[in-house]
Amino acid sequence: MTSIIRLQAFSGVHGESPPCYMLQLDEFRFLLDCGWTEDFDMTYIKELKKHVHQIDAVLLSYPDVFHLGCLPYLVGKCGLNCPIYATVPVYKMGQMFMYDLYQSHHNSEDFQMFTLDDVDAAFDKIIQLKYSQSVNLRGKGHGLQVTPLAAGHMLGGTIWRIMKEGEEDIVYAVDYNHKKERHLNGWALETFSRPSLLITDAFNATYVQARRRLRDEQLMTNILQTMRASGNVLVAVDTAGRVLELAHLLDQMFRSKESGLTAYSLALLNNVSYNVVEFAKSQVEWMSDKIMRGFEDNRNNPFQFRHLQLCHSMAELAKIPEPKVVLCSVPDLQCGFSRELFLNWCTQSQNCIILTNRTSPGTLARWLIDNPSAKTVKLEVKKRVRLEGTELEEYMKQEKEKEAEAQRLKAEQGKNDLEDESSDESETEMEVDMQYQGKVKHDLMVNTEGKTRAGFFKQAKKSYPMFPYIEEKIKWDEYGEIIRPEDFMILETEKGEEETQEKEVPEEVEMQDISEMPTKCISTSRTLDLQARVIYIDFEGRSDGESIKKILNQVKPRELIIVHGSTEATESLAEYCRTTPGLVQGGNVFTPRIHEIVDATKDSHIYQVRLRDSVVSRLRFAKARDVELAWIDGVLDLSKAKTDTSAMHEREEGELVEKTTGDEKDDDVIDLQPTLLPLPSYKIPGHKSVFINEPKLSDFKQVLIRAGIQAEFSGGVLLCNGAVAVKKTETGRVQLEGCIGDDYYKVRELLYDQYAII
Repeated sequence: MTSIIRLQAFSGVHGESPPCYMLQLDEFRFLLDCGWTEDFDMTYIKELKKHVHQIDAVLLSYPDVFHLGCLPYLVGKCGLNCPIYATVPVYKMGQMFMYDLYQSHHNSEDFQMFTLDDVDAAFDKIIQLKYSQSVNLRGKGHGLQVTPLAAGHMLGGTIWRIMKEGEEDIVYAVDYNHKKERHLNGWALETFSRPSLLITDAFNATYVQARRRLRDEQLMTNILQTMRASGNVLVAVDTAGRVLELAHLLDQMFRSKESGLTAYSLALLNNVSYNVVEFAKSQVEWMSDKIMRGFEDNRNNPFQFRHLQLCHSMAELAKIPEPKVVLCSVPDLQCGFSRELFLNWCTQSQNCIILTNRTSPGTLARWLIDNPSAKTVKLEVKKRVRLEGTELEEYMKQEKEKEAEAQRLKAEQGKNDLEDESSDESETEMEVDMQYQGKVKHDLMVNTEGKTRAGFFKQAKKSYPMFPYIEEKIKWDEYGEIIRPEDFMILETEKGEEETQEKEVPEEVEMQDISEMPTKCISTSRTLDLQARVIYIDFEGRSDGESIKKILNQVKPRELIIVHGSTEATESLAEYCRTTPGLVQGGNVFTPRIHEIVDATKDSHIYQVRLRDSVVSRLRFAKARDVELAWIDGVLDLSKAKTDTSAMHEREEGELVEKTTGDEKDDDVIDLQPTLLPLPSYKIPGHKSVFINEPKLSDFKQVLIRAGIQAEFSGGVLLCNGAVAVKKTETGRVQLEGCIGDDYYKVRELLYDQYAII
């Protein structure tokens, strides 16, 4: 590999923090995922902000918050402006994840990290791809190609392959699942063979996973026991990822009469449940082969649920009869409907809380998994309540003042516009008045006094009273006549329409009052007795440690970078890869730390230099296939010179500025490159001509025939006009033999044309 390859980890190494890495391939920089923690930790975001201006493209692997959570923040607050690549389901379901996350926090607190407009702006930049659809990058990425491949785990989950023309490939594969599930195929393992670099995770490297049948039986047994005890079951799931597998499984269970669950209720509760199910119905082609066959043969859509009822609020859920099983977001129990239901149900012994995902350390769900014998839990309870009494009066007073101020500013603006318009009209009127001054002496009736007949004959025409008429001057601009909208407004409506409008207005006002009711957020601390059963059943959909090792033995990467996993798991997998003969062909296994830059460049004598204009102007390029080559004579200037690849640094007020060359305290964040200066002409040494290319004799034969030279093979030698022989030696060199003459020189000239000679 002749490319410069570096990886910098902002998050997601030696721990369970979300994945976020910057991969540099020559001059081009990819951001591989940009997840965010459940509590929106800004630690690594501050470091990532400094490098936002360097990012040329973003690759998203999965639609959940753990892989794309900070994308709206980067686009809306940090100014990220580059192409973002993702599969169609990641685009659609990712929006649902972010909408639900925002609404879940907004319902209980003043959420300021990003807005729904930021979410829309971020997803508008996404370029949607299908599996195996290759995209050739442009600009600095010329010659690079990215391809998404199936990864399992979630709908649209992606393993990214990055290839450079004429060279080998880089594979980014995290959180994949090689096993087939009910609604997803597994990782397409056969598509990879000895990639030059594999970036993979060690999250489950030391984890032993139970069989799928045992997990399904455990889920059904716990649900059935709770239902028969007249209890409710809370299943904490994500918004639009793993919830599809669980919803499909439970709906099938409730359909079966043998399960004994048909008499009970099943519900899906989140802020976008209807949209999630509708999107799932329309993306059958991204699902497992079994689902595809069922849909093609019988038009059976597995997400046309019979028993699962969709809810968007606690009020809708209350209408569903108990006992019931509720799938609700979010899986960490930090906010949203899952936290609200946990507060209501955890104190009742007949209920059951089922956790399906090991969320980040510090979350409520993870604390419950790590402390199964805990009897009490102290929680901060956040609520959004309506304003009442003096607070409401104060709020209304402030709103009236704001409204009055807005109307005053609007009136002033309108007055200024009117004055500008009237000043233009007054000039026209003054011109007309001056034109008619002294001529028009009547108001309404035409004054005929003082007039005498000018002719001898009697006039047949009568004089009628008339208004004085002044022709208006039409205003126009480069687009034509200026249109006044008020001239085209319909002032009168039919009686029936007026009645319907009168009836509709009160309803609209009432809805507006409900939706815009002034509220405030309060927070209280409560200690709860954990009476309900809390169970963790693994439905994460990731490959386990044993499978990861088998997969690495089959893929056999030449270099390996291990990310996203605890220090114990990372070191364990790295040690296995180093000690297993033939697993990593090059022998390089990297385990980077936070902010550490890993140099995975295979050839050690490759450097990036800057060229002065005086050097470039002297170059004489020769074309070889799709590239142009030139010989350079110059001298390296190794003095420190700042390039535009430097990081951005943040001032106290939050403005990002580029660090100056005078600041040498933190040189590690400055990317220095040597500069190539021109060599004086008297110092330029001569060099032998270099022939670059590997022409085939069969292709050269066609060139000779097109030039009118008779050419044919005889014993592996190409004979030209019976006088010149062209052959290849064992070392691959091309030899030209024959008598000196016109044919010899013509064949030699055509042969030289097949090379780039520098």
